[in-house]
Amino acid sequence: MRILFSGYHNPDFLTITEYMERAIENLRHKPVVFDDRQHIVPGRLRRKIGWLNKFDLNHINKRLIRLALEKMPDIAVITGGHRIKASTVKTLKDNGIYTVLWTIDAPLIFQPIIDVAPLYDLIFCQGTEAVELLDNAGVKGANWLPVACDPCAHRPVDLSEEEKEHYGNDIVFVGSHYPNRSELIEKLTRFSLGVWGPGWEKIHAHSPLRKCLKGGKTKPNEWLKIYSASKIVLAIHYKDPGNRFPVYQASPRVFEALACGAFVISDSQKDVFSLFKDGQHLVRFDNPDDMIEKTKYYLEHSGERKEIAERGMREVIRNHTYIHRIQRLLSFVSKQ
Repeated sequence: MRILFSGYHNPDFLTITEYMERAIENLRHKPVVFDDRQHIVPGRLRRKIGWLNKFDLNHINKRLIRLALEKMPDIAVITGGHRIKASTVKTLKDNGIYTVLWTIDAPLIFQPIIDVAPLYDLIFCQGTEAVELLDNAGVKGANWLPVACDPCAHRPVDLSEEEKEHYGNDIVFVGSHYPNRSELIEKLTRFSLGVWGPGWEKIHAHSPLRKCLKGGKTKPNEWLKIYSASKIVLAIHYKDPGNRFPVYQASPRVFEALACGAFVISDSQKDVFSLFKDGQHLVRFDNPDDMIEKTKYYLEHSGERKEIAERGMREVIRNHTYIHRIQRLLSFVSKQ
C-alpha cells in the first residue's frame, strides 16, 4: 500500500514524523513523504502580514496536491492539520485518495481543526482531549491514537564513567520550561537533580533551580544518555496556564524514557494511566507532597525501582511502538 505521510521534518533531529515513516516502511508499505513546513516566506513576515501567510499556505497546499497526484497514494495521513486547507482535502478525496487526519500536540488553537476535520474520511487524535473537543463540537467518530516509541532509536545505552558522571543524577527532567513545571521541580532541589531543556533561563535569578540547570535543547543522542545514567525520570505534562482547554495526552518522552529502561515518575496525566499501570510500569504522583514522598521512597528502594523500570520497558516495547500505531490506524481504514 502506498501511504502519503504529511508531517514536520525537523532539520536537527528525528521526530514523530520520521518514526511513523519508518514504521510504514517496516510494515512493507511504501511511504510518500511530505514536509508540511517547507515555507517560502520567513516566519517573522508570515506572522506580521496576513496575505503573505495566506500565500505561503497556498504554496504548501499546492505542493501537497501536486505530490499526491503524481504518486497517487492509497491513503493520505495528515498530521496536525492546521496547514492543510479544506479544498486540499476535497481534492485528495475527489481523486480517490482515502484521507486520514491525526491531530497532534496540545489544542492551543483548535478551531481550524474543528472546521476541517469533518471532511476527512477518518480522524485520529494524539490526546483524548482532542477527541472530547471534537465530539463537543459535533464532530463525531474521532479515535484515540497516542504517540509511542521507536525501539531502534529509544533504547538503553552504554556509558563511560565520565558520561555517567556528567549525565547522571538521582532525578532528571528533560523538557521545555513552563510555570507549572518549574513550581513542581523547584520542590526537588534538596535531591541530586538535573534539568535540561529550552526556556529554563526564564526562572528568577534567586531560584534554587538555577544550580540544577544542566543544558538547553537536547538532541536524542544526549537524552538517551541522560535517561540511561539517572535513577528517576520525572514526567510533568504541559497545562494551559489560562485553563482554557484540557490537556490529557501522554508526552512522547514518557514512551521514550520507558523504552530506555528508565524509572518514570509522572504527574496524574489521564492518558498516561489509561495506557500504563501505576506501580507496575511507572509511578504516579498526585500532588507536590506525594511527588516528594515517592521520589524519596524509590531512591531508597532501588530493587523496586529497577523492577518497575524493567516492566515498563517490556510493556512499552510490547504494546506501544510506532509499528503498533500504524497497524491500529490501518486496521480502522480496512473496516471502512
